[in-house]
Amino acid sequence: MNAVNPAPEQLRKVLADTPKDQPVVMLNLLRFRDKANYADDSGDRSGREAYQLYMHEAAACVSAVGAEVIWSGRSLGSLIAPPDESWDQVLLVRYPSIDAFMTMIESSEYKGVAKHRTAALSDSRLVANLEGQH
Repeated sequence: MNAVNPAPEQLRKVLADTPKDQPVVMLNLLRFRDKANYADDSGDRSGREAYQLYMHEAAACVSAVGAEVIWSGRSLGSLIAPPDESWDQVLLVRYPSIDAFMTMIESSEYKGVAKHRTAALSDSRLVANLEGQH
């Protein structure tokens, strides 16, 4: 099942289950559209180009909440995964807390640039992680 944006019920569950006083690292698994699919007339670009535009415009939103991209790279392939599952890019973003993440995605500035992410992706996963937890 393809997923691009968080489902409200999943978001509520993660919020309820995540300690509020610890850093959270978001694992992003990204699959790009060949051609970006904008709801409006925002330009003609590939999915990868639209995501690069999203990253550039969202950088201020990320830093405004004290977050940082800690790793980004092109995926080579899955060693343990369903055979039809593949990703184009993997991204790790560390937020000071789950509340910082929520502050960012609820900001009007972020909502203004999120259209590039939605247009860029055919499928994605966003997984919240706590560092050093066993």
